[in-house]
Amino acid sequence: MSRADSPNSLRVAVVGAGWAGCAAAVELVRQGHQVTLFEASRTLGGRARRVQIGQALLDNGQHILLAAYTQALGLMREVGISLDDAVMRLPLQMRYPAFDDGMDFVAARLPAPLHLAVATLRAKGLGSEDKLALARFSSAARWMNWGLNQDCSVSELLDRFDQPDRLIRLMWRPLCIAALTTPPERASAQVFLNVLRDSLGARRAASDMLLPRADLTALFPECAARYIEQHESKVLLGASVQAIHRAGDGWQLDFSGRDAGSESFDGVVIATPPWQAAVLLNEKADTTMLESLQYESISTCYLQYSSALRLPSPFFALAENPEQNKWAQFVFDRGQLHASNDGLLAAVISSSQEASSAGHDALASSVALQLAQAFRMPELAYPDWTKVITEKRAGFSCAPSLLRPGNETGVRGLVLAGDYTAGDYPATLEGAARSGIKAAGILANMRG
Repeated sequence: MSRADSPNSLRVAVVGAGWAGCAAAVELVRQGHQVTLFEASRTLGGRARRVQIGQALLDNGQHILLAAYTQALGLMREVGISLDDAVMRLPLQMRYPAFDDGMDFVAARLPAPLHLAVATLRAKGLGSEDKLALARFSSAARWMNWGLNQDCSVSELLDRFDQPDRLIRLMWRPLCIAALTTPPERASAQVFLNVLRDSLGARRAASDMLLPRADLTALFPECAARYIEQHESKVLLGASVQAIHRAGDGWQLDFSGRDAGSESFDGVVIATPPWQAAVLLNEKADTTMLESLQYESISTCYLQYSSALRLPSPFFALAENPEQNKWAQFVFDRGQLHASNDGLLAAVISSSQEASSAGHDALASSVALQLAQAFRMPELAYPDWTKVITEKRAGFSCAPSLLRPGNETGVRGLVLAGDYTAGDYPATLEGAARSGIKAAGILANMRG
């Protein structure tokens, strides 16, 4: 008898094959349940997926993982991914181009917390006041056990610890935007501290930055789909779930697409974006929190140059200055991540509503000029082609004391999964993985 035929096995529908849905499906299959994973589009990955532009395979947004992302990385190993091959590992760093009036901070290969203490002492571009303030903040956060009695904005937290303007501009602001997709003036200090706790506050290796070599669909979702299908379960692409109905003790799903029809399941994981989850949950559960979430946009500007072009390192922070039309906060040399991307740069603009207001062509021109000035490489002002991809609702706006919906809907056999659900983490791949695993656990416990 197969695991899926065992008395305690459940038939579960997972709606949405983003990272949260794939995480839930993999975890359910790992526990011996039979899963059908529904995805309305033809590409796996949700808001972290592959996009084909002409002959180029891009991502809908450039991502960094941290070695602290234990659950996301654990799932990747479970489905057979070799992390040594899948990502480039770099020590935690905040490095700016030499001509960008920035800083050069690289964590040392020493046990924590010495790795950060030595990095602070060695950092270039920071004065003694900045270094003392950085050390003071890190020590105070550890002393507070990375927790606050009452949440506040990241900006208020930094003011409380007298962080200098230059350190905020070069270190804390870009870290906050990268981690929470939300500017520090309206970002949750507690969630920011949670991320710092699991990276800066943990063992040295936990702070390492992991840059994906493959596109985001190949990085995990495609391997997850193969794993699911190898374990007596199935993945349906182009299958859009239209409605969920009660059917006896379980649920019936009506779906459109090439294999349109209806199927019954013991349980359902709704792993769609929150606005779609609210529609599917209509009149079944309270959707107030789902409908009240606000969102931040992220734009990724791709610039293709000669295949011979290389930046000094695969990843740099950039000095953002909207008043000078400098919008990008980070740039990645994707050619150093994979040879198929030689000469391709990806510049990231988080919270990009204002930056993209003049149009994608104008934004691409501004980014090209920003790169040319920052690296003093005039040829960067003249890319062969550019493409700006904007995710208008890339992640929820991670405000202080934000009430986020839990995985449980209050309805038996119906759970949510997504990076927006209640938890320690912001809208990250790790947040999605944690939510998916938790949703799977809730359903698995239905039969003990």
